[in-house]
Amino acid sequence: MAPTYPECDEADLRATMQAVAELKPVTVFHEPINIRAENVSRIQTHAESLEVKLNTRVYATREAWQDYAVNSLQTVERLALETGLANHLHLWPDKSLGTRAAVKRISATLNLEPAAFQHWLASRWARISEWPK
Repeated sequence: MAPTYPECDEADLRATMQAVAELKPVTVFHEPINIRAENVSRIQTHAESLEVKLNTRVYATREAWQDYAVNSLQTVERLALETGLANHLHLWPDKSLGTRAAVKRISATLNLEPAAFQHWLASRWARISEWPK
């Protein structure tokens, strides 16, 4: 499930995860699309060539993207519980979410202590995925 895009709302993510759950996966990776390199402009150009309108407001600022990314990660994590995939889910939060400024701002937005948000990030970064035996 990587990457997912802003157009993937909760209903779409739920339907995808329900379909994936039926496959009995070993590991489910999830990463929201990031703004590194030329990702946004390449996606926008391709979408325009297909006459598809994209939700690009999440890329307007680094903070907007960070908010989108954390919301996407947490939504998928919650849906993994719903669909029985929690033990198989491997989230890939971008390292930029762990900067001092990002941790301070995001934890305030989520009404969390910065240490709690940092712990959440660190536990996802340290996760080792399951592989078939």
